[in-house]
Amino acid sequence: MPEGHTIHRLARDQRRDLVGRPVRASSPQGRFAAGAARLDGQVPLATDAWGKHLFHTFASGDVLHVHLGLIGRFRRRTSPPPEPVGAVRLRMAGAASTWDLSGPIVCAVVTPDRVDEVVGALGPDPLRPDADAEAFVATVARRAAPIGALLLDQRVVAGIGNVYRAELCFLAGIHPATPGRDLTVEQITRLWDLAGQQLRLGVRRNRIVTVDPAELGVPPSRVRRADATYVYHRDRCGRCGTPTEVVALAGRRTWACPAEQPRPG
Repeated sequence: MPEGHTIHRLARDQRRDLVGRPVRASSPQGRFAAGAARLDGQVPLATDAWGKHLFHTFASGDVLHVHLGLIGRFRRRTSPPPEPVGAVRLRMAGAASTWDLSGPIVCAVVTPDRVDEVVGALGPDPLRPDADAEAFVATVARRAAPIGALLLDQRVVAGIGNVYRAELCFLAGIHPATPGRDLTVEQITRLWDLAGQQLRLGVRRNRIVTVDPAELGVPPSRVRRADATYVYHRDRCGRCGTPTEVVALAGRRTWACPAEQPRPG
């Protein structure tokens, strides 16, 4: 599933391509025909991201709400666009660029009140300038659930997925099975700061690279996918070489280095 850095990158790129000019909206697949007809010819005024949710606000007051889910994807094409490829749920064609959406779990025209409901159920997003870091710290500090589960809970913190949760715990030297309430305020704050740092790098690079490229002796653009993380989906720690441990938390596997992230007492 795309993590928060992908959604914020999409918001940035689509804001540049689409905001302020009428878009031609269509549903080549047909499953979003009524919604596309409602948006067709409208002018997007703003594009915003909160966690894994993307919102386009139009001059009419309508809001396009998109959540990519596990298989959803946006593809950028030139305008005028070529014939759609695959099952395109929504096509938004701007003056110079067209964006094709396929496979989302949410693609809906909603009201601003509905946006408030969605956002109100989410935790703070480390990529947003209005993010409430203190709320994250306070929530984690009172929860008995493992930190590896809390980081995936979008009500606790918005935008973190399976890759970042493994890597953030590694970078902070915390075992993912550690109960949130057993962490110090300094440790929780460190996790928050690392989340913002790593997600911002993800937006800029348009990919997840949590390994320090200096450790590999190559620039970020030359880091191979297999070397881009320290523990996620790796048999051995990318820093010390210790065999990694696989831990099941929140219904999904995560990875940890027993040497760098000792299990809680």
